[in-house]
Amino acid sequence: MNNYELMVIFTPVLSDDEFKAEQKKYAAFVKENGGEIVAENPWGLKSLAYPIQKKTTGLYWVMEYTAPSDFNEKLKIQLLRDESVLRHLCTGLDKYAVEYNAKKRSGVKSGIEKAVEV
Repeated sequence: MNNYELMVIFTPVLSDDEFKAEQKKYAAFVKENGGEIVAENPWGLKSLAYPIQKKTTGLYWVMEYTAPSDFNEKLKIQLLRDESVLRHLCTGLDKYAVEYNAKKRSGVKSGIEKAVEV
């Protein structure tokens, strides 16, 4: 089982319920194929750096999961078929990235953050 992080940008015309349904659909897809969800983080509506399909905003969602190495090709096919997905990026995580994400979720300072003076 390898560690991965998936970021998906959904079309901004989805309602809240549709956005949650899309998240559940892909989380269930990971579980059906022998994977395990480590963390999910819906970022919500954000501006895009450049227009995609004439849209300037998108609904961002990040999911960290573990899965067999052959699973990502199946996931990619599903994401490309889905018309509500504007863009997606799947990244393999090494042990340092997994450790960093776990610390970030638990609220432990990693030493990388800069001190903000007010």
